[in-house]
Amino acid sequence: MIDVYDLHCHSTASDGTLSPTAVVQRAHQQGVTALALTDHDTTDGLVEAQRCAATIGIRLITGIELSTDWQNKCFHIVGLGIDPAYPPLLAATRNLQSVRLERAEKIADKLAKKSIVGAFDAVKQAAGDGMITRTHFADFLVSQNHVNTQQEAFDRYLGKGKPAYVATVWADLALAVSWIVGSGGVAVLAHPLRYQLTANWMRRLLTAFKEAGGQGIEVITGRTNPDEIRTAANYALRFQLAGSTGSDFHGPANPWVELGRLAPLPSTVTPVWELLH
Repeated sequence: MIDVYDLHCHSTASDGTLSPTAVVQRAHQQGVTALALTDHDTTDGLVEAQRCAATIGIRLITGIELSTDWQNKCFHIVGLGIDPAYPPLLAATRNLQSVRLERAEKIADKLAKKSIVGAFDAVKQAAGDGMITRTHFADFLVSQNHVNTQQEAFDRYLGKGKPAYVATVWADLALAVSWIVGSGGVAVLAHPLRYQLTANWMRRLLTAFKEAGGQGIEVITGRTNPDEIRTAANYALRFQLAGSTGSDFHGPANPWVELGRLAPLPSTVTPVWELLH
């Protein structure tokens, strides 16, 4: 049997639409044999996911996706094989939850100034016990017929420079990597080509990331095309980083991104799961 790894996905603990249990069950149905639940800035879904994984016989890898700052730019770092109880990481997630709550209140205030009222209460209810993210606001804007799609919500209201955008100071990249590594995990740069960096900026980023203790880079995502895979694989080889593969699944509403539906990792790249205990 060939193992199928999906090392990047989300549940209702952050901005996914399925519960941790439902994500694990769906991954199993899709043939995934090793899954990492990597919710944004929280590990709250891991206990539930682990309980389900043990029942149905799928390997669950503890994970998180941390929002970080470097050179006044935001980057996402996935932590794989982390210890959720590691005190610095635990304290960081609690702080990041407060940061996200404050951002949500500010976004709602900005929307109210555009005569779009009731946003905060709606997104808080939608998120439940999970983290409030901009995706929740996008869904709210769609539900109230202010926009037709999530992407339009970002393009018109939530994206950088738009009326409801709120600049947020996230964790320093090197510090976030230290939390992951200190907890026994492997730090992976998520979806590297999404940041649309020049080659020079990418070189600077990966140099800083590697110096901080980063060990991996996502080579395969649910959206990468063959050219992007080649580019990411070349970065992995050039900077001696292990390659990761993850769908970045958020829910079944997007039929183009599915758990386990991933291109194979190029044979020239060291798989990141070889670094996991």
